[in-house]
Amino acid sequence: MTSTDVRTEAEDSGPSGYAAARLRLLQEGARSGPPRRAALAELTDDWLTELFTAGAEGLRGVSLVAVGGYGRGELSPRSDLDLLLLHDGSDSKAVAALADRIWYPVWDLGLALDHSVRTPAEARKTAGEDLKVQLGLLDARHLAGDLGLTAGLRTAVLADWRNQAPKRLPELQELCAERAERQGELQYLLEPDLKEARGGLRDATALRAVAASWLADAPREGLADARRRLLDVRDALHLTTGRATDRLALQEQDQVAAELGLLDADTLLRQVYEAARVISYASDVTWREVGRVLRSRAVRPRLRAMLGGGKPVAERSPLAEGVVEQDGEVVLARAARPERDSVLPLRAAAAAAQAGLPLSLHAVRRMAGAARPLPTPWPAEAREQLVTLLGSGRPTIDVWEALEAEGLITRLLPDWERVRCRPQRNAVHVWTVDRHLIETAVRASELTRRVGRPDLLLVAALLHDIGKGWPGDHSVAGEIIARDVAGRIGFDRDDVAVLATLVRHHLLLVETATRRDLEDPATVRSVAEAVGSQSTLELLHALTEADALATGPAAWSSWRGALVTDLVKRVSAVLAGDEPADPEAATPTAEQERLAIEAFRTGSPVLALRAQTEPPAEEPPGEPEPLGVELLVAVPDQPGVLPAVSGVLAMHRLTVRTAELRALDLPDGVHEGSVLLLDWRVAAEYGSLPQAARLRADLVRALDGSLDIAARLAERDAAYPRRRGVVAPPPRVTVAPAASRHATVIEVRAQDAPGLLFRIGQALEKSGVRVRSSHVSTLGANAVDAFYVTTATGAPLPGEEAASVARALEEALRA
Repeated sequence: MTSTDVRTEAEDSGPSGYAAARLRLLQEGARSGPPRRAALAELTDDWLTELFTAGAEGLRGVSLVAVGGYGRGELSPRSDLDLLLLHDGSDSKAVAALADRIWYPVWDLGLALDHSVRTPAEARKTAGEDLKVQLGLLDARHLAGDLGLTAGLRTAVLADWRNQAPKRLPELQELCAERAERQGELQYLLEPDLKEARGGLRDATALRAVAASWLADAPREGLADARRRLLDVRDALHLTTGRATDRLALQEQDQVAAELGLLDADTLLRQVYEAARVISYASDVTWREVGRVLRSRAVRPRLRAMLGGGKPVAERSPLAEGVVEQDGEVVLARAARPERDSVLPLRAAAAAAQAGLPLSLHAVRRMAGAARPLPTPWPAEAREQLVTLLGSGRPTIDVWEALEAEGLITRLLPDWERVRCRPQRNAVHVWTVDRHLIETAVRASELTRRVGRPDLLLVAALLHDIGKGWPGDHSVAGEIIARDVAGRIGFDRDDVAVLATLVRHHLLLVETATRRDLEDPATVRSVAEAVGSQSTLELLHALTEADALATGPAAWSSWRGALVTDLVKRVSAVLAGDEPADPEAATPTAEQERLAIEAFRTGSPVLALRAQTEPPAEEPPGEPEPLGVELLVAVPDQPGVLPAVSGVLAMHRLTVRTAELRALDLPDGVHEGSVLLLDWRVAAEYGSLPQAARLRADLVRALDGSLDIAARLAERDAAYPRRRGVVAPPPRVTVAPAASRHATVIEVRAQDAPGLLFRIGQALEKSGVRVRSSHVSTLGANAVDAFYVTTATGAPLPGEEAASVARALEEALRA
């Protein structure tokens, strides 16, 4: 069916005909994107014109006007119809009746309608009071009735907008900034709002409004295509959900991708991010130009008076060879020759970042169009300028984005293309891969005084996740890429080897510190062997911290920082020639020893709760550790301690933030035997903490079997079922090879949930293994736990038995 056939059906059959024609159009697989939106707008225009004509017979001085998104012809399947019934005020009663003849058929079809009835004077007055109304009127489009009335309003509204631009544009910029603060940045969100988030359709509309003011204009390259992509995604979202929504929820992304003919949800998100990045960058450049023009207008009259009416000459301050500052931006010097100076883009970028100034759009485009490629390997100056750029702190981000917007980054580092705009489907990460790499470099720039080779730290920060664009383990792939990139950048063989080691093992310290027993000599030796030298360890320590800080709030804390520092000290001692201490000889604290002796003498558990009221005096940088309670539990060594303690805590709605369990030998002269010591950090889900006496009483009952924890937890879950959200990936249980000589290490990765640790403890207990120690941590919604288990005689599990225990535990968690 052609567009003409669809329109004819709508005209012949009235509202029901329009509904049928609209449905047929939306189900037409061959037509999508701009053609479908245009056809839908045209079909709707014809229907509304018919309604207007039938109701306005004999009525003059009235017109029907489409405004906002409908005025632009951007009708998605579930878009609102933004309509203005404009009249000259001569017959208000007849106009009201006409409005009913138009609005009610729209409502009867279940279409959303944003409507108003105004005279031109009323419309202008409302626009002057309400910026959103004024923005909608800038896209006014005549549908039916008195064309002169509509044209007169359009002319007046545009004139008002241009006359009031110095006042209204700062208002509009503030509105955009407030919206960005509420909705976040579209180019990084896993569930973005295509319209309201920064870089979305609202910002694209704001750029049209700025252009209409004649005060400034947005960079046009790629802007129309970016807007089209977001509209296409919104169309597909409306069709797959059947709702007027702009939020691209996780559970709908695969369907939307299929509707658009894309490979998968990641491909969809990457296209959305690329479009958002174009709009965000255009917004930055445009608002900067608006500010420059407004400042210039404010200053010019005073300068003219001082200079006798002559035109002021912009001051140019040199920053580097071929690079100057002018009017708050970094531009190229008049003598600069990018076609002869291949280092100029990096030199200009480094100078801009060091000065904390933006790179001018004209300068970046000129360099992108004329600069020669760098030779391989890079000259020393190019490498130094890259390091200077990476070490400039927060200003690096804006400068890097300016280079990337014009394709200069992928020209300098071709491997960057694979990580550009790549989403990270992990609740811990708040950035795309490429932005995370730059954020890591920014964080590393704050740590350069801690290392002997800050250049290697900064480049490793830039490259540590470069392997995420390739299949397999990103650390392994990244090592290969890092070797190649470091060689092309111009580092010598030894430095290339160090950078490759840093990329390969950038997760080693934090994973070992939080998932392994640091008292085990095998743990420390394995890290020392991987790192190889004190200088590399120093760099890896700083890179670990920078990486975690750049990941998100859940990735770093004072607890993790302290564990990593402890591991680094132990590894450093081994690299210096010292042997790691025997774990059996580890000295307990005085309080731990006191609790252990009391537990042994009484034959029952002993608890100590210590509230943390303030952070440690020397807390590592990053997100402060949440204030909570340290729970120390000493229990005579016996089966079932882990599920009993974790189950009691779950019953009392206590969240376990970190958990350490180990066997503690009693001091000489007391008695031969051991006590299990649990050092956990807990916090109440809500309300106040329970008293230690209540916890102890329930723990005693749990250990003697008189308290059925599983039944109590099941009753509570049945009474207060949890709301189901996004389906989490299934749990994964693995055996870590050669992680310890004294025990078998079983790793658990699962969605964190109340009672998870209790279920793990139960499953391990049923498997008949002894938990020698445990190391539990939570990263956002993910639990990452390691359990050192042995046979009943204290030996590591044989290979097949270890695999069997892991399988049984995974099956128990999946049930």
